[in-house]
Amino acid sequence: MKRVGVVASHPVQYQAPWYRALAERCRLEVLYCHRQDAAGQAAAGFGEGFEWDTPLLDGYSFRWLRNVAREPSVDRFSGCDTPEIRQALADGGFDACIVNGWYLKSYLQAFHACRRLGIPVLSRGDSQLGGPRSSLTRAAKYLPYRWLLSRIDGHLYVGAANRVYLEHYGVEPCRLFFVPHFVDTTWFNAESAAARRDGRAAALRTRLGLREGAEVALFAGKLIEKKRPADFVAGVSRLASAGRSVQGVLVGSGALEAELRALARSLDAPVVFAGFRNQSEMPSCYALADVLVLPSDGRETWGLVANEALACGVSVVLSAAVGSARDLADGDRAGFAYPCGDVPRLAETIAAALDARRRAPEATQDAISHTLERFSQERAVSGTLEALEAVAVMGRPARRSRAVEAGGRS
Repeated sequence: MKRVGVVASHPVQYQAPWYRALAERCRLEVLYCHRQDAAGQAAAGFGEGFEWDTPLLDGYSFRWLRNVAREPSVDRFSGCDTPEIRQALADGGFDACIVNGWYLKSYLQAFHACRRLGIPVLSRGDSQLGGPRSSLTRAAKYLPYRWLLSRIDGHLYVGAANRVYLEHYGVEPCRLFFVPHFVDTTWFNAESAAARRDGRAAALRTRLGLREGAEVALFAGKLIEKKRPADFVAGVSRLASAGRSVQGVLVGSGALEAELRALARSLDAPVVFAGFRNQSEMPSCYALADVLVLPSDGRETWGLVANEALACGVSVVLSAAVGSARDLADGDRAGFAYPCGDVPRLAETIAAALDARRRAPEATQDAISHTLERFSQERAVSGTLEALEAVAVMGRPARRSRAVEAGGRS
């Protein structure tokens, strides 16, 4: 059984299921570079301090590295500085190491240590080319990134936009392995079904003051600029003004909350603010919704709330700039995309998603299931194991047949 190390910034609710599943197939140890506290969560954009209420450290081995950064954080390059990482990797006896990106100093320290120690290294991130960058920035990054990424033995890409990004910087197809973003589908599905069955979703609907029989569009996330929650408010207002019986629910907190409340009042928009909800509460929130809306710009490199919503049987409407739009919103009844910032098209797309659910509920659920099969824990684990086997050959991925590679495309 292979001994595998993972270098991660801090415990993240979306990564823990991947670690637990991998730990059943290999001897896994996660090296964490930073202890994120409640104040750190508030500073990260949530608007209030909290601790996640679902277990993030159960089911796999881990250790904390000493972060010597002057201002420790996970939001900037210098926020994670862990010079002891080389010794930790040397002591671990790892057959390979997975590093979750390259945007932190600790991650570059891990790459350098792996090369010096002869440990094959894999990288997993979700960067895409769609983010707002000037032509000067793009040009300045091209050669350094091309040099860095070519020295990583394998890349675990999470979806179509991420693969295009890696190919843009010259990563060879034989170094690309499909390891999709996913959530704990079984848990979300079971919890949302229970919330519908035992009345929790109905009770939440009543507490929020939602009208009987109204269709519900949900926004879930930080109330910050890149997520464009004002587009959501305006889109719901536009639908209601056209006579549609729809209400919007904003789940989340953040710097824009007061501004959004003022906008909702000025538009007389039928939206309610549900505030921050911890992870255990989210299935009930999804259970009362018909469609999730994620209007973010290109800085939203994936948007895992879309995976969560689908796991709860809820359709998704995504801005085309969102990193997961090519994968989760291809118009097959499960998900729909619209041009970022185009509020009239957003309103039309929400209406289309609601109409599809009403006309063909079974076909909609079949489409959701099909999407979830491609973005599942099983696919992520099998892709990771394939990559680990490949880089075991002299530290470089073996050339794979076209048939195998085609099977890994998202």
